[in-house]
Amino acid sequence: MPNSSSGKLPHVTTRGMLDMKQRGEKIAMLTAYDYTMARILDRSGVDAILVGDSASNVFSGHNTTLPITVDEMIYHAKAVVKGVQAETSRAMVIVDMPFMSYQLSAEDAVRNAGKIMKEHECDAVKMEGGKVIAEAVKRITDIGIPVMGHLGLMPQSIYKYGSYKVRAKEGDEAKQLMEDAQILEESGAFAIVLEKIPSKLAGEVSRSLTIPTIGIGAGPECDGQVLVINDMLGLNTEFHPRFVRRYADLASVIENAVQSYVADVRVNSFPSEDESY
Repeated sequence: MPNSSSGKLPHVTTRGMLDMKQRGEKIAMLTAYDYTMARILDRSGVDAILVGDSASNVFSGHNTTLPITVDEMIYHAKAVVKGVQAETSRAMVIVDMPFMSYQLSAEDAVRNAGKIMKEHECDAVKMEGGKVIAEAVKRITDIGIPVMGHLGLMPQSIYKYGSYKVRAKEGDEAKQLMEDAQILEESGAFAIVLEKIPSKLAGEVSRSLTIPTIGIGAGPECDGQVLVINDMLGLNTEFHPRFVRRYADLASVIENAVQSYVADVRVNSFPSEDESY
């Protein structure tokens, strides 16, 4: 791994994330699904890259994250890890365990987590759920695989919820989320994503845990933040949740570039003499 003595920042690890929380240093995480984007994110200074099962939506066009498979997640993860290794190798790479890869049994969870880790050099896996997956989290971490948890709105349970509305607004669900967060920490999780929950609750959870929280639609009191790269770059023009800040409008940039290319080809101005052999 790179180190500061060689002029590079050290690779972010589970211990590194914990140290960042203790220092009050916010953790910046984004999703990536391919080699080129991973290279850009790593050299831009993100602390962690999530190979999200959101690839099911943004790469394959599915309505939910449920259809993506373990093998498809491994395909994306291999590309991302290669991209990070081609740059500074600083960003931690975390891979979502897809729907039904860990829900049936702890044995299934261990087997699939092991497969994900063995087939490329990622740093950790991520799983959705609290008490119901505690045994699986403990079994996976006991054999040396780091696990990031995920509470609040859990996209793999979207058919149970029936909508993408804010979760844990009511007392009972908020209390359960607090309990689940403690259970995940006790089971060995090194961090927890909190998705689309009230900001006040996210702050309470963050202060109650030793491990860091990563928010998405959970307000500024989390220990870090994550966004889907296609959303924050303005590539997904149909998705407008209030928690997404668009830092670019790449959809328009790409459309304009393609239209210019098509026009140049039509009038035979591309390729020029200088662009020919």
